[in-house]
Amino acid sequence: AARALLAGGHKVRAVLRDETKAAQWRECGAEVVIASFEDTTALTAAFSGMTGVFVMMAPNFAPQPGYPNAHAAAQVLKKALSDARPQRVAVLSSVGGQRESGLGLITQVHILEEALAGLPDLQISTAIMRPAWFMENSLWDIAPARGTGVMPAFLQPLDRAYPMVATEDIGRVVARTLTQSWQGRRVIEIEGPQRYTQHDIAALLGSALQREVQARTVPRDQWEALFQSQGTAWPAPRMEMLDGFNSGWIDFEGGANEHVTGQTTFQTVLAELVKRAG
Repeated sequence: AARALLAGGHKVRAVLRDETKAAQWRECGAEVVIASFEDTTALTAAFSGMTGVFVMMAPNFAPQPGYPNAHAAAQVLKKALSDARPQRVAVLSSVGGQRESGLGLITQVHILEEALAGLPDLQISTAIMRPAWFMENSLWDIAPARGTGVMPAFLQPLDRAYPMVATEDIGRVVARTLTQSWQGRRVIEIEGPQRYTQHDIAALLGSALQREVQARTVPRDQWEALFQSQGTAWPAPRMEMLDGFNSGWIDFEGGANEHVTGQTTFQTVLAELVKRAG
């Protein structure tokens, strides 16, 4: 989102948690401020004087029961935005973010949606961004696919086409939204140029790796032990999220919501991921 705004000639204030990452953003032309998700005062100062602000939760793939970190961060963002009063805010949520239960890891962005629901009452125009499954999640599939020719598949059945989107497209939509003027609350659903099955992704991954790759279902009864072996103490949220996608419970809300189709293909994303993986 920041890169898209800078490329469009807009002034950007980049809020970072780590000073060691500031140089690259200054070189891109951004103003840099340092703040954490726990520091309401610093975030309020960072948001003050801004026309638009993009906010998101810090990714947490192993949350504690009850999602205490998400609740705390959402309240800090709510307070900082309410005090700073930017004209408009874009909020990163997720497909399914409208659901109150059965979301697993996506519960964290639903908490953020709920916390910021009152911003339009403060004359802060709000856009809830609900993108599809990130194409970049396939980064975790590269090593097993390269080594064994098998892509472990948790999205099931293998021949169901799921909406997916590149994070670059999400950033472009966020940037474009922040340059627009509107009143009240918008919901913007975002997906890529086409939907993909696990078989499709395995074939594309095989092409990127220059070897044959097949998708293979990971049985549901093996998930808990597998995720725990990977270091996840409380695997229930990840499992619940996958169940939600597989059952169709986690899906776009539709209706009056805006729906945007990105332009980045899965082939483009996989080529970059394979290059990054070495």
